[in-house]
Amino acid sequence: MTGIDPAARPPMAKARPILWILVAIAAAACLSLAITAKSGGGKRAAPSAGAGIGGPFTLTGSDGRTVTEKSFAGRPFAIFFGFTRCPEVCPTTLARMAQLRRDLGKDGMKFDIVFVSVDPGHDRPADIGRYISLFRTPVHGLTGTASQLAAIQKAYGVYVKKVPLEGGDYTVDHSAAVYLMDRDGRFVTTIDYHEGDKVALEKLRRIVA
Repeated sequence: MTGIDPAARPPMAKARPILWILVAIAAAACLSLAITAKSGGGKRAAPSAGAGIGGPFTLTGSDGRTVTEKSFAGRPFAIFFGFTRCPEVCPTTLARMAQLRRDLGKDGMKFDIVFVSVDPGHDRPADIGRYISLFRTPVHGLTGTASQLAAIQKAYGVYVKKVPLEGGDYTVDHSAAVYLMDRDGRFVTTIDYHEGDKVALEKLRRIVA
């Protein structure tokens, strides 16, 4: 007889295969986290409630007026960061928010949608005004100076990176989550780019309740 009866193995010998499986799962999880952190932008993990998201800011609206967090006092709002030349994430997100607002029916107008351009080198207030008018729903389009934008990006934990392209142009890698704030300006949760509409609607109902 060359083998060992499994029933006769000591306890550690029996557990060793299970331990190796757990080690493999842990290694895969660590690798996934490393890839996610490196990729940045929309693949970054969304913050959790109570994560200290939000706070005072001063920006410029698409009509040229100064807008601060106090401009939204008493109303919940959904705030999103992007740029008008964004090929996919920004137009998809804004179109989706417009549809979710319509899906909420009479409650759909109980919250504001806020789009903050993080590309001050290209997006002027008038550019943003034309852009948000394409989505057939009221959207507050905002931008600001580099320092003003840096301040709000830090307050919301937003990832932004200018990425050079061939020919001297550039694109902007950025966070893709929509941040949901209550009527007191407090962070509630996010709507993830890949999240289902049913879940997103439930989150919106929470902030307008």
